[in-house]
Amino acid sequence: MKKIILLSMIVFLAMGSLLSQKVLPKNLSDFDDSPFHFGFLVSGNRSFFDIKQKFETSFNDSLYGIVNDPQPGFNLALLASYNPIPVLSFRFIPGLAFQDRALQYRFLKSNKKEETIMVRTESVWLEFPVLLKMRTNRVGNFASYALAGAKYGIDMQTQKDVNNALVGEAIIKLQNKDFCFEFGGGADFFMPFFKFSTEFKIGYGQNNLLIPDGTRYTNAIESLRTRTYVFTISFEG
Repeated sequence: MKKIILLSMIVFLAMGSLLSQKVLPKNLSDFDDSPFHFGFLVSGNRSFFDIKQKFETSFNDSLYGIVNDPQPGFNLALLASYNPIPVLSFRFIPGLAFQDRALQYRFLKSNKKEETIMVRTESVWLEFPVLLKMRTNRVGNFASYALAGAKYGIDMQTQKDVNNALVGEAIIKLQNKDFCFEFGGGADFFMPFFKFSTEFKIGYGQNNLLIPDGTRYTNAIESLRTRTYVFTISFEG
């Protein structure tokens, strides 16, 4: 992942260098004169868990491994941006995040054969991110930026109150509220009629989402925290 971030930064810098060498018509020349901008975002995400296992596993010695199996998802969001100065903005981005996370449990059966069970947790998060965006000065119709902030989320598809005895499949009960820090960067492209942006963010969930319910899928786990990679394209006017 560090290599991906480094490569992205090199690409953004290279693009800025190339654009600075070629004089292009300046689109949306008065874009930075307005302190308020609005738009929408479409994102693809990939989510998984930061797993902290318990050291004491004698209660379930047939379990010998838990492995993340990251799953793809997507986000839809609106954007409101306040820009006190051209290179600094505060962004409020309420939206929905459709996340699908999975864990592979490896059990050793009595006949010494391995049994692998995948347990998936699907969530629909109503999210309220607030981000600080720090942008470079425009070079023609291009600018790069970094951003950092936090978000609060509510899982609208939680299974925390599901009765395991009535469910025919393996589930992991999770808390329906989370708080995350987000960090990332991207590039702005000023088009003739709108600003188009691409960005990459990493999300670090702070809450332990696990609800211990005494099943063999939670007994060996102390905590589960969400980790998310998000690639976004946005349109802003």
